[in-house]
Amino acid sequence: FLASVKDAISMGENCFMIYTGAPQSSARMPLDTLKIDEGKALLKEAGIEPEKVIVHAPYIINLGCDHKAESFAFAKDFLARELKRVAAFGSKYLVLHPGSYLDGTIDEGIVTLAKALDEVFSKDETDVVICLETMAGKGHEIGSRFVELAKVIELSSYKERLGICLDTCHIHDAGMDIHDFDKILDIFDSTIGLDRLKVIHLNDSKTELGSHKDRHENIGYGDIAFDDLVSVINNPRIIDVPKILETPWVEEKPPYKKEIEMLKAGVLEPDWRDHL
Repeated sequence: FLASVKDAISMGENCFMIYTGAPQSSARMPLDTLKIDEGKALLKEAGIEPEKVIVHAPYIINLGCDHKAESFAFAKDFLARELKRVAAFGSKYLVLHPGSYLDGTIDEGIVTLAKALDEVFSKDETDVVICLETMAGKGHEIGSRFVELAKVIELSSYKERLGICLDTCHIHDAGMDIHDFDKILDIFDSTIGLDRLKVIHLNDSKTELGSHKDRHENIGYGDIAFDDLVSVINNPRIIDVPKILETPWVEEKPPYKKEIEMLKAGVLEPDWRDHL
């Protein structure tokens, strides 16, 4: 954790996202080996609020389908353990992919997801908020439409424990034009409520509007206009919502410092990846 905080500060970040372990695996290091106290101390010194440290749940959790009892039970148990780890880091928000309904229906998947989340929350003593992420709509994903996420929240008995993470690449790929972001926020507000928007993943997209592909791209190199992404950052309605870059590394180098500089300045440098 200390190394993650140092990396964030070195790149000019005032918020950042971590995993509590490998995102594609259930293997987890003991918390007492992760230098959490040292990381918290450095966060305080840097003036970064603990709630600006976002945690992403591992991708292997799928709560949208209960057809394989053993896998479903594992997913719920693993999420419960992740919530405790998030709380140990002092973080408030855990971003979770809503999952896939696989061989069922979207409505069945939504009900299954809501019930699974309630089961996890009923046994959890933390106050960590799970932020369901907007998805691109590939395969049988839940969450490519705001109304689907709104239904999960409506069905839950723990509404206060649920928020939303909006991913710009995902909603673009799902068919929402970022160029009219205020209209998107209006729809979000009327469908879910803007107070539930806790995190934004700021990503360009490799593919065209409505492709349902989920292919992240570096800022300025994809199908979303640079100025439109800048407008997301500066939109006064969500100015305090943490914005997290999930763009691809460039030749095994993290691009975030350069992307942050350009986004803050509002100026895109041509062919910037060639000089990284």
